[in-house]
Amino acid sequence: MSRILLGVSGGIAAYKSLEFVRLATGAGHSLRVIQTPNSRRFVGEASFAALSGAPVLVSEFARDPRRGAFPDQAPPAHDPIGHLELVANADIFLIAPASANTIAKLANGLADNLLTSAVLAAPCPVLVAPAMNNRMYEHAATQQNLATLRERGVAVVEPGTGRLASKGEEGIGRLAEPAELLAACGRVLAPDGAPRGSGGLDGLAVLVTAGGTREPIDSVRFVGNSSSGRMGLALAAAARERGAEVTLIAANVALPAPPGVRVVAVRTAAELQAATQREFEHSEVLLMAAAVADFAPVAAPGKIKKQGRERLELVLEPTADVLSGLAAARRPGQTLVGFAAEDGPGGLENARGKLAAKGLDAVVLNDISRSDIGFDAAENEVTILTSAAGNGATASEHVPRASKEQVAGAILDAVERLREGF
Repeated sequence: MSRILLGVSGGIAAYKSLEFVRLATGAGHSLRVIQTPNSRRFVGEASFAALSGAPVLVSEFARDPRRGAFPDQAPPAHDPIGHLELVANADIFLIAPASANTIAKLANGLADNLLTSAVLAAPCPVLVAPAMNNRMYEHAATQQNLATLRERGVAVVEPGTGRLASKGEEGIGRLAEPAELLAACGRVLAPDGAPRGSGGLDGLAVLVTAGGTREPIDSVRFVGNSSSGRMGLALAAAARERGAEVTLIAANVALPAPPGVRVVAVRTAAELQAATQREFEHSEVLLMAAAVADFAPVAAPGKIKKQGRERLELVLEPTADVLSGLAAARRPGQTLVGFAAEDGPGGLENARGKLAAKGLDAVVLNDISRSDIGFDAAENEVTILTSAAGNGATASEHVPRASKEQVAGAILDAVERLREGF
């Protein structure tokens, strides 16, 4: 994956940069962070250091404990000039947020702090993501400064429009969302529009299912589950970052899809089955993260009325086993990963049984009895069970509690290992 140098200038939008670091490291990128002194008024160095796993630099006169190395590198034996070594090791340099003041300095070649000095010395692509009040952004000076940077080959990640920091004010000037920043880095690193991947999934067609199906009771009611689709979205984003061509089948997912991912929206188990059968034929990898209903009501025509009823009894019929059907139709070279949401003890044995019975390559087990992980939570803790070729044995890997983006990275690492023989 890539080495991203992140420059953070002063502004309330600096809090979004923390989320960018979380997303980028979760996708496998290695990060270092430079902060301007003013940015520390909004977010401290400790937060960036904790998420990036590396010390944060603020002053050009302070010694870098890692001597310019990124987390995936060994520090050099000598003690180099900090800002020169950092940019020499970086694949890309993103300034987010880029304040009006920092943009003006960059346009005029000033080097009065570590961030601006590093930009002048950067041999790698540079991106700036403006964030400021709409009047500052629309001012002729700011627009001219951005035009100057573009002429010099600096990529500008355009700000969004909406609510601004000042109470009651709206307009253009919002920092692009963290996922958009990460996608912009990918586009610059791979000019053909596909983010540069680690190689393991480059060019592969990956099919991801996410969310939870809803089975109608009548024309207005349904039986559903608590899946938000977060895990599936994290897998889709991580696979795209690794260079895959990703199709996401989203069952009632309200969250935004990752950039660069093709989305097929479905509602019911039957619709999901039809969509996966259609897309699976052209896929090399299937990540079946959606929570698909095992039973569906016999739906009543129209709306069931409450009047005159002491109770309502539903007849539930089993739905088709989507994953087993896909496994039975698989062709050589396809990798199938299922998910097992188990409640309490016995989950590991149930997941092993699912791995064998359905003929899968891997099953990802998570315990939904815990409220701090799993459904609609930002974090997860899983065990990845994989089939050992030929002897019916299984191997397991425990992934401790972490963000769903980090868990997605571990799952895709397992997929890449499974595909090494293809």
